[in-house]
Amino acid sequence: MMRLFRSRVLRGALIASVAALAGCSLFSSQDHRYDPVPLTQYAPGLAVHAVWQTSIGSGSGLGFTPAVVGDSVYAATPDGSVAKVDISTGRTVWRGSAGSKLTAGVGSDGSVSVVATESGQVIAFDDTGKIKWKGQATSDVRVPPAVGSGIVVVRSGDYRIQAFDENTGERIWSVQRPGPSLALRTTAQMIVSDRWVIAGMPGGRLMVIGAKDGLVKWEGSVATPKGTTDLERLTDVVGRPVVSGALLCAVAYQGRVTCFNVSEDMRVVWAKDFDGSTGMTADATSIYAPSIHSLVRAFSLQDGSTRWTQSALKNRSLTAPAVVGNAIAMGDYEGYVHFLSTTDGHLLARLAVGGGAMLSTPQAVPQGVLLQTGSGNLVLVSAR
Repeated sequence: MMRLFRSRVLRGALIASVAALAGCSLFSSQDHRYDPVPLTQYAPGLAVHAVWQTSIGSGSGLGFTPAVVGDSVYAATPDGSVAKVDISTGRTVWRGSAGSKLTAGVGSDGSVSVVATESGQVIAFDDTGKIKWKGQATSDVRVPPAVGSGIVVVRSGDYRIQAFDENTGERIWSVQRPGPSLALRTTAQMIVSDRWVIAGMPGGRLMVIGAKDGLVKWEGSVATPKGTTDLERLTDVVGRPVVSGALLCAVAYQGRVTCFNVSEDMRVVWAKDFDGSTGMTADATSIYAPSIHSLVRAFSLQDGSTRWTQSALKNRSLTAPAVVGNAIAMGDYEGYVHFLSTTDGHLLARLAVGGGAMLSTPQAVPQGVLLQTGSGNLVLVSAR
């Protein structure tokens, strides 16, 4: 599910829930166009089962995505719980508490794991589960922090990208861009590499920032807002940008999937109109993304042509996908995880993991796929 919010800069507040993505519709209950489709029968093509399940804390949220580092996964829940779990066994290595309710987490590089509180406080844990430092963002943080290259990066509600020193918590740079008065509250993630911070923004913008100096190296448009009302002009970049070889790709709500060539001055290689919802993923040949109405589409990575479209999960409020072997895995509003063939999109398997609506993006690991349920459990699912 997505939510809409007014920028703190304009001193607005949460105003609505977006319905077209889930069973809870803004439209009349008599309008069945937006009802989730019932689950259908299919010929199983994968054997799936839960290998282990462990509780991290209570609840979930759009700003919560597990962080996988080597053989460990770091996860957090809105009640303030933070944990490190061994991926192979499901054993909890440590548990920590932020001592406050959280709105986003976790970002981790295996040494420092970072979450954000309701007040915009940024809290870093060392790798024993002890609090290492606390910092303060300029407003609320609802995108998981990103950690790498010696910095912790957060994106706050006033359209600022801010970096803190990983060891001390000192704020070392801040970049702000003007933003629309209305923006989505949805799943989004940033990328930190050795040199760059890559962040999608409201208004369909994508930014590449120097990790060390905070200088904007490039800024481009994934999609351009259209229409006359604030709702019609919602065109936020959603999910996590994808880097594949020389391509940098991103998807925007009510917008497009766009791929840029990073070796050719960020030239647009291709762009296709698409109503992105929660994000996308890619393998060596294709990009996979669910639409606002949970129609799943595969685009050719080379030229953007449509390879296939799957409508069997329409209106089931799908999460962004993860590639697991020759399948993609996505959670839905009822706590199911669905597996679709990367070749043609046909249904391969599904598994009920419970916990209600799944909001966190699944994470592919060598053992299968990691899921964070709506109730705050972490589940490893094997798919063979």
